[in-house]
Amino acid sequence: MMRKLKVTELNRLSTETFKASEKIPLVVVLDHVRSLNNVGSVFRTSDAFRVEAIYLCGITACPPHAEIHKTALGAEDSVDWLYFKETLTAVDKLKKEGYVVCAVEQAEGSVMLDHLRLDKTRKYAIILGNEVKGVQQEVVDQCDLCVEIPQYGTKHSLNVSVTAGIVIWSYFLQLSD
Repeated sequence: MMRKLKVTELNRLSTETFKASEKIPLVVVLDHVRSLNNVGSVFRTSDAFRVEAIYLCGITACPPHAEIHKTALGAEDSVDWLYFKETLTAVDKLKKEGYVVCAVEQAEGSVMLDHLRLDKTRKYAIILGNEVKGVQQEVVDQCDLCVEIPQYGTKHSLNVSVTAGIVIWSYFLQLSD
């Protein structure tokens, strides 16, 4: 028989310990993500897998916000974040700092996520786009590559927060020790 663990048995890090802990070399960029629930979910997933930071761009809402907190559950306090009016400004900053910038997008020449091989000596950024329009073409044009999640059903896309979870987990598996 299996007994569910109580929250007090999970030995989670405090916010202070989390902030001081080693992160995976990954920044998540949200390009005009309109849903505050998606933003909060990305914060929570980024906390779970020790993502370095989240860059919130364009119309993407910033903490503190009750609707972000509803899904982030406090992860908006543990995960570092920056706001950029223009996503291209964030991309430019990341490239200057040596990040490999990857749009998560269906595009010509995209690399399927299950075929992606990351170099543990490099730093990465993933860009997740608007719920309807995806990552802006001008942003895709500045990326080093596009990463795509293989899909086998009738729909052509996944929810932003689901996509974030799948991609962040995949990067975590390859970049963590």
